[in-house]
Amino acid sequence: MKVLAINGSARKDGNTAIIIGKVFEELNAAGIETEMIQFAGTIIEPCKACWACGGQNNCVHKKDMFREVYEKMLDADGIILGSPVYSANVSANMQAFLERAAVVGDMNRDGKTMKHKVGASVVAARRGGALQAVDTMNHFFLNHEMYVVGSTYWNMVYGQMPGDVLKDEEGLENMKNLGQNMVYLLTTLNDKKISK
Repeated sequence: MKVLAINGSARKDGNTAIIIGKVFEELNAAGIETEMIQFAGTIIEPCKACWACGGQNNCVHKKDMFREVYEKMLDADGIILGSPVYSANVSANMQAFLERAAVVGDMNRDGKTMKHKVGASVVAARRGGALQAVDTMNHFFLNHEMYVVGSTYWNMVYGQMPGDVLKDEEGLENMKNLGQNMVYLLTTLNDKKISK
């Protein structure tokens, strides 16, 4: 099994990467392969609403890393979306990515889809807006018939400067629990596939 994490932060290896890493620790301990893609230093272009993706199973535009990331999403068993809070929502790169992925998914329902994959959203926040960011990413999962993993609280950790999230013990414990819940759901679904 494999889980792909997409980090929408403009900072490479910042707070969002740290909290994704905490979830990865639980997945790796259970023998689940993980990979993180970071959007830092790149620009994800917004959807052009050209509808040319219909029947293509991916976006036709190739100026950014969208196509590669989308292919990896299709191949993964689980997907983690992570973003810092920008203006009470996800980062611009994450928003652009989700909008394009949603259109590609909607235009290709007869091909390979996200249906029945496991999804989890995580957010690094200085103070407010975290719940809206979690909701934005969870809405993508729900609209593509995925199973959304929860934890003991909303999937957010507080911190402003890189490394500050390590001071939020409750938030880090929540990420650990999220990872354990993701392991449970992935292994349960995998066991059901094997028994068929």
